[in-house]
Amino acid sequence: MRVALNAHFWGRTTTGSGQYLHALVNALCRLGLEVILIADEAAARQAVTVLPPPHATWYVASTPFDGRLPHVAKVWFEQVAAPRLAMALDAQLYHVPYFAPPWAPSLPTVATVHDLIPLRLPAYRGSPLVRLYTALVARAARRTDRLLADSEATRQDILELLTVPPERVRTVYLAVAEGSRCIPPDVVARVRRAWPHGFVLYVGGFDVRKRVPLLLKALRHTTGEWPLVVAGPLPQRDTPFTPDPRRVALEAGVDSRVFFLGRVSEGQKWALLHEASLFAFPSIYEGFGLPVLEALSCGTPVVAAAASSLPELVGQAGRLVPPDDEHALASALDALMADGAERRRLAALAVEQASRFSWERTTAQTVAVYDELIGA
Repeated sequence: MRVALNAHFWGRTTTGSGQYLHALVNALCRLGLEVILIADEAAARQAVTVLPPPHATWYVASTPFDGRLPHVAKVWFEQVAAPRLAMALDAQLYHVPYFAPPWAPSLPTVATVHDLIPLRLPAYRGSPLVRLYTALVARAARRTDRLLADSEATRQDILELLTVPPERVRTVYLAVAEGSRCIPPDVVARVRRAWPHGFVLYVGGFDVRKRVPLLLKALRHTTGEWPLVVAGPLPQRDTPFTPDPRRVALEAGVDSRVFFLGRVSEGQKWALLHEASLFAFPSIYEGFGLPVLEALSCGTPVVAAAASSLPELVGQAGRLVPPDDEHALASALDALMADGAERRRLAALAVEQASRFSWERTTAQTVAVYDELIGA
């Protein structure tokens, strides 16, 4: 099978779309598919440091706007240059691994929809130009042969917000990238020395849907004195869209219990996930929620909001609390931090739950959709 993929996110391994693209391409190549990666100029520059796998063929689709109008160049690449090149290279199928399907596809086309945040949450709709772009790809999605949703929650959003026929939308869960979990022993030792009696961990972003201020304010209602460790690049500016958690912690009077680590390496992240007593994730909207699955794969129980895709991921391996309820969040964290036996029980369930998500299964389900479209 000869499959062309839009490689706009190649090399951007700190983004969810980039991680998905890398894992998918590597898995498809292992299965023996003939993979064509079609990149724009931006992705081509990233490929210098992150080379494609040896069994993938790399092409750059230039546009008349490269170097002058980057936003126009991106849209032209997605809508015109990449689909045309896929057809010229005799691909049997074209896959866009993020929410940007072409309006007029030239081949059987699959697009992966990780989430519909701009359509679901007003704070994320952006400028008039961003809203115009979102409207374009939303209408294009209605013409796409198959849409892959990261979760059943995202699939329901697609059916509701894009009004796509149900038979054209498939739920294909993601997984932790194979071989990604590296836990350096020296880093583990440092974590244990820093917090020898355990800690609650948050890893992720700080934009408003993540509800990190809620987590910080919940500490006011806890009776335990356990620390909260917060990892991830802190906001450069304190705004309503990205509230600075350091200010929130200070105002809530809990700053002495919170440790802000800022950006951490992959090794540090996995050491923290492995050593944490609990992983807290109060986000109100996730298309999938990879940090939750990463925590579960380390045997770390999760306390998360009962919102969007998170109940699908957590299963019985943690506690789900009502969204935006800081008292319920505080109560769940306090109860589990005080009950080591229950944490150990949930830890065993966490590993079992994480094992249900694998790239082998993700790739097999994706290729089944390819086969369906090209009649293999």
